[in-house]
Amino acid sequence: MKELADLFLSFCRIGGFTFGGGYAMLPMIQKEIVEQRKWATEEEVMDYFAIGQCTPGVIAVNTATFIGYKRKGILGGIAATAGVVFPSIIIVTIIAAFLNNFAEIVVVQNALGAIRTVVGVLILNAVIRMWKKTSVDKICIAITVIAFIASFVFDISPIIVVVIGGGLGLFLKGGKKV
Repeated sequence: MKELADLFLSFCRIGGFTFGGGYAMLPMIQKEIVEQRKWATEEEVMDYFAIGQCTPGVIAVNTATFIGYKRKGILGGIAATAGVVFPSIIIVTIIAAFLNNFAEIVVVQNALGAIRTVVGVLILNAVIRMWKKTSVDKICIAITVIAFIASFVFDISPIIVVVIGGGLGLFLKGGKKV
C-alpha cells in the first residue's frame, strides 16, 4: 500500500509542476523516477515515451501508467495515472472558475507568455536528451533526419512517421542491439 501511495504522490508532484504537456515532464521524470526512486531506467522511460506517443491518450498519462504498472501491476498503473491527472483536474477547475475574470489582465497575459517560453526550453531540453540517447550510430541518425524531414518539411502525420521509422529500424537493424 505504501508503494501505491508513493506512486500516486510522486506522479502528483510531477503532474502538478509540469506545464506544457508530456515532453516538458521528461526532466522531472528523469530526476524523480529514474535518479531518485530508481523505478525505471532512462532507456525504459524513453521507451515508455515512444510507446505513449503511439498510443491514444496523453503521453504523460500513458507514461505514468506504464511506470506504475511496471512497479505494482494494475493497481500501480491506476495509482500513478490518478496521481499525474489529479493536479490538472484541480488546477483546470480553479482556472475555469476564474479565467474570465483575469484573462484580460496584462500581468496574467505576460505570466502565461513567460510560462510558454519556459515550456519551450523544457521541451528542447527533453529533445536534446533523447537525441543523445537514441541517435547512437549512422543508421539511427539517418532515420532521425528522414523522420524530421517527413514531419516538418512534408507535414506527414506523426503516426505514419513513427510506423515508418519503426519499420526502417526493424529492416535496417534487424535483431542487432541499438
